Amino acid sequence: MLLQGMVTELSEVPSGRRDEMFALMDRHYENMRRSDFDRDLAEKRWVIELVESGSGRLCGFSTQRMLDLSVAGRKVKSLFSGDTIVERRHWGSTALALAWGRLAFAVMDECRGDELVWILISKGFRTYRFMPVYFREFFPRLDAPTPAWAANIIRAFGQTAFPDRYDAATGIVRAPAAGCRLRPELGDAAVERTNDPHVQFFARANPGHGQGDELVCVAPLTRANFSRTAERLIASLQLPSETVQ
Repeated sequence: MLLQGMVTELSEVPSGRRDEMFALMDRHYENMRRSDFDRDLAEKRWVIELVESGSGRLCGFSTQRMLDLSVAGRKVKSLFSGDTIVERRHWGSTALALAWGRLAFAVMDECRGDELVWILISKGFRTYRFMPVYFREFFPRLDAPTPAWAANIIRAFGQTAFPDRYDAATGIVRAPAAGCRLRPELGDAAVERTNDPHVQFFARANPGHGQGDELVCVAPLTRANFSRTAERLIASLQLPSETVQ
């Protein structure tokens, strides 16, 4: 079936769609609270919606915002990806990557001349896997220590966006008491079944992911930093949808 990704301004997302978004999160995460979800959503600028063509049924989404950071006396602009979920039967789809790519290109054009990065916080390894798949340079990573420039950006983001929960020693946003976390079959149990070295690195770098801790990740948001896989997707960015097996 066809899965279509579209970027929507938050102000244009109707209440019924927001209900669907919360229901989708609730099916994949434990301890979801609607008040927390709504408060977090209100901070975002865009929602990437993944819907089935024809039915319009929501199968996934990712929330996005821009955040200005002060890093060692300079201003860094960041595109920050928040809540992100894709329905299990659509895992492996590139619809989210295509839609996010359209947004990223628009942001890069808007911020031409500025230092621009992508910030991703990951409480699940499937989200973290976006980094090695689509970027050449990103941190933290398994095959290189995090350099000072990246560590400074990660720290500035954590202290700005999550001042009460960010752990500067580990680069992790700690989960609040009784915070939401991936359901066991999607988190720790799945990590134990894979030999993917990036997944194993994520599990080591964020040992509390099963309790909802989130690893802060950064990648320069430039055309030169896209991986070959991303370059192939970029060539097809004009396609409105894709076939999901």
